Amino acid sequence: MMNRKHLSNLILLSFLLSSCVDKVESPNFIFILVDDQGWNGTSVQMMNSDTLSKSDYHETPNLEKLASNGIKFSNAYSAAPVCAPSRYSIQFSKTPARLSLIRVGMNSDHIDHEGMMSIPKALKEINSDYVTAHFGKWGIGSSPELVGYDFSDGPNQNREGGFVNDTSQWNCEVKEDPKHIFNLSEKAVNFLNENSKNPFYLQISHYAVHSNIQAREQSLNKYELKEKGSQQINPGFAAMTEDLDEGLGLIIDKVQELGLDDNTYIIYMSDNGSVPNIPGAKKYDLSYNYPLQRGKWDAMEGGVRVPLIISGPNIKEGIESAVPVSGSDILPTLIDLAGSSNIELHEIDGGSFCSVIKGNENHEVERGVEGLFFHVPYRNGIALKRPHSAVRKGDFKLIKFHDNHELQLYNLEEDISESNNLAKFNIEKADELENILDEYLKDVHAPRWQEGITWKGTPVDIINSFHEFE
Repeated sequence: MMNRKHLSNLILLSFLLSSCVDKVESPNFIFILVDDQGWNGTSVQMMNSDTLSKSDYHETPNLEKLASNGIKFSNAYSAAPVCAPSRYSIQFSKTPARLSLIRVGMNSDHIDHEGMMSIPKALKEINSDYVTAHFGKWGIGSSPELVGYDFSDGPNQNREGGFVNDTSQWNCEVKEDPKHIFNLSEKAVNFLNENSKNPFYLQISHYAVHSNIQAREQSLNKYELKEKGSQQINPGFAAMTEDLDEGLGLIIDKVQELGLDDNTYIIYMSDNGSVPNIPGAKKYDLSYNYPLQRGKWDAMEGGVRVPLIISGPNIKEGIESAVPVSGSDILPTLIDLAGSSNIELHEIDGGSFCSVIKGNENHEVERGVEGLFFHVPYRNGIALKRPHSAVRKGDFKLIKFHDNHELQLYNLEEDISESNNLAKFNIEKADELENILDEYLKDVHAPRWQEGITWKGTPVDIINSFHEFE
């Protein structure tokens, strides 16, 4: 086991020029981050061996096209089951636990947004000609420009996407441009038209499919007439999903029109899992994410396992990788793909899965930490209502509840639904993962659950952390 001193001091990683780099020319990147889309929320079957890993109601033909031209990850994870912590992890390759930013609305004054290495800063270090842009939902406690983006439409949050936190969010509103899908696609197309002569990184962070539910009239009419799926049954949600897919198609078409196919990676990912049900607080028997357990707000599979699909130069067509990867891995992977020889990343939790993308579908990702970590140390009235943390290492995942130290252990290779708790039957594995989880939370000074703490707006320096209880 990696000791704490090694873990805390070692995580200075240098990504060297590797076999991942195929060209001298710097590649382009288009990262499409969608909001609240479940692992099986599209018509792409994310796991070839499981027909339940795609929707039997939603239609996403453009995403199917993207998957057929590239690689899909059946074991891809967001770093958190809610948006803001997940988005931080993508930009900086650090878990929410390490950043002490574990839920939406937390005070972020303690985070050095300007000083940390980010996606646009790293790419510009590799090649100063990179042009970078972010359009859509930012969801981070800074501005895109402060983090290194050349162009943006501002530090947008849910409200700019039409979110109102009341019961109206679950009623479908007919709009010509639902969730600004086509406005964002137009911004992306204009950026491509103006910057295709330079290497670029373009991130489109959609407000869809987060509530409030919005859709075009023709899309809604289609799903109101279509037979419902086994679990996904909301016509407005399905229509919004297809509208989102059409926006993706506009970007794919523009890349082809400009002749950028041979040197452009298109990455499609969700920030966390889908809401478990619509309306979100309603009791349910099976989640919208079934066969995954539960959904957004929880560190069970329905909350953190997400679609991840990548196409681009020298990627085999139509392949699946079962290697566990995370949003924390995006930054080091992009660095590797861009041909870094000396980018230094301090105290990160991710690793590059470049070799997986380039054909070694079973290559394990090398990280400076011993697994994928999830930290949800608060009571959520909608979800499990219990503070918990989790770690996945190999096929096994451990969930630890902080209110009574209950352990749940699952073999995800055999039990994707997390229905068979092995903690009392495989005590050795449970102890191993509990020790890894505890050591990690202590090493990164993760915020500690406390009864009665108000997480939103509370400065982090008055929140207890795990290391303080040693």
